[in-house]
Amino acid sequence: MNQTSHLHTEVGAFPSRRLGCPPSFFGSQPARQIAGGEAGTIIGKAHKQAIVSLTERKSDLALIYKVDRPTKENTEIAIKRLLESISDQVFTITSDNGKEFANQEKIAKGLKCNFYFAHAYSSWERGTNENTNGLIRQYFPKNRDFRTITDKELLHAMKRLNNRPRKRLGYKTPNEVFFGESHTVALTT
Repeated sequence: MNQTSHLHTEVGAFPSRRLGCPPSFFGSQPARQIAGGEAGTIIGKAHKQAIVSLTERKSDLALIYKVDRPTKENTEIAIKRLLESISDQVFTITSDNGKEFANQEKIAKGLKCNFYFAHAYSSWERGTNENTNGLIRQYFPKNRDFRTITDKELLHAMKRLNNRPRKRLGYKTPNEVFFGESHTVALTT
């Protein structure tokens, strides 16, 4: 697949980037290919550490990774580590215009995918990720010092998020939709 990074030249935005509209995410793609990923960061107390979050649009599958500082290098490493096991399924990533995503060309090349940026002040263009970040905040509130978050806590939050039924998914979980598995439980009274 031809990987590209779509750049914009709007005033006040990164001068080397131009916004582009992603192609149809639900076209003729293989069933297990990621429809489109959205990326964002959740900044910790005192802006020291952050959580890089990736959300798959079709299934709401959430992947999270803690970084010591929200730098472009740390964000690049986090995204590549989160997606390395499924990199052949990644089609697009859409992020906000934060400076932590300035290595978008390296990410796109490394994952062989397209990288897009949402328009400035248009969080609805990454609505799935914004919603997921709100859910992540239930586990790691704004007043939480991210230095105290353990890998075990991150994994627990990610498992809970991906096994939480979603109304927009017909009350299936992100894991059920993404992996195509149904874990129906019979309830007795």
